[in-house]
Amino acid sequence: MLSRFLLRSSLAAILSAAAVLTVLPSWAAQPTAQEPVEEGSAPKRGRITPFNGAAPPEGAPQADTGQPSEPKASDGDAPSEGVNVIERMGAELPALPEEKPFTGKIDEAYGAFQRGYYLTAMDLALPRAQLGDPAAQTLVASILEQGLGVARDPKEAAFWYGQAAGNGDPAAMFKYALMLMEGRYVERDRKKSEALMKRAADLGNASAQFNYGQTLVADMPGPRGLKAAMPYYEKSAEQGIADAQYALSQIYLNVDGIEESKRARAREWLMRAARAGYDTAQLDIAIWLIEGIAGDRNLDEGFAWMKRAAEGGNVVAQNRLSHLYVNAIGTRPDPLEAAKWYVLSRRAGLKDDALEDFYLGLTEEQQKSALSAANRFRSS
Repeated sequence: MLSRFLLRSSLAAILSAAAVLTVLPSWAAQPTAQEPVEEGSAPKRGRITPFNGAAPPEGAPQADTGQPSEPKASDGDAPSEGVNVIERMGAELPALPEEKPFTGKIDEAYGAFQRGYYLTAMDLALPRAQLGDPAAQTLVASILEQGLGVARDPKEAAFWYGQAAGNGDPAAMFKYALMLMEGRYVERDRKKSEALMKRAADLGNASAQFNYGQTLVADMPGPRGLKAAMPYYEKSAEQGIADAQYALSQIYLNVDGIEESKRARAREWLMRAARAGYDTAQLDIAIWLIEGIAGDRNLDEGFAWMKRAAEGGNVVAQNRLSHLYVNAIGTRPDPLEAAKWYVLSRRAGLKDDALEDFYLGLTEEQQKSALSAANRFRSS
């Protein structure tokens, strides 16, 4: 079974040939210089004073500057500077502009579907589907595929996806292309699948744009395929597909001949994918921040992203988070936390001789505490 994104598993393999990431144990040899702090000093804090543009509260004593007081705007001797912040507080906001009335055609079938009235949606959509309405055909296919309010019937769903695809619905084209690629409920036809995926991509379907990019990379391994896929990744990434955002970050950084204006956005796209919950992107952005790849170093933020990926179950992040705790990178040294995350990654099959030596150097009590913490994490 393919996932929602047809070739996600191949993306990491293809892009990893281009990407070169520094291993974490080397971070310990790259200490960050600390600014000297004078004894008894404290960080500066902003203050509201008459000298930084903020008006003091009414009745507060005025600082004696030794200068004659400025004429008030109300005296007519000085121009008005508008209403200050304190005077604006509590003022009624202007009314919002009137919302323009909806003039389009209301789709009652989709409205019922969105409210969870699946049988009603089917009753409304099926007559339209039989008359050739592609949107209704896609809706009928979706209801049948998922078994929403009706018996699940994937073969019948495939029929309706095929009808809707033939009638020009991009979402149906994407779904039917996946079925053709797999040979699931329809006869397998890779050539037709790729043509249909490209058509859906060109019509703006974000998932199809990413997947068609994947087929180009698979058909043309190396920089040539990555560059050919890049425009489709870009369109998909702009529509919020995290896989495409991650792909762009790797292409922009690692492929030769990329425009500098695009290369400068590599970290931005990786951060977007990380924020969308893509755990591989969370791992990579942690490494980039700690190593200073495609931007400045930020150990604290890098540690935070590594911890987030580790807590989400990424085994490599769990291993590398242990290194961060051992070497106090972006955090204070914490042998128990380091041991906990090492135990979790070791249980998942990730071997690490350096961390094994560290773990064996702990006391028996510390090892028991780490095992207990790892067990609690897994059970949660």
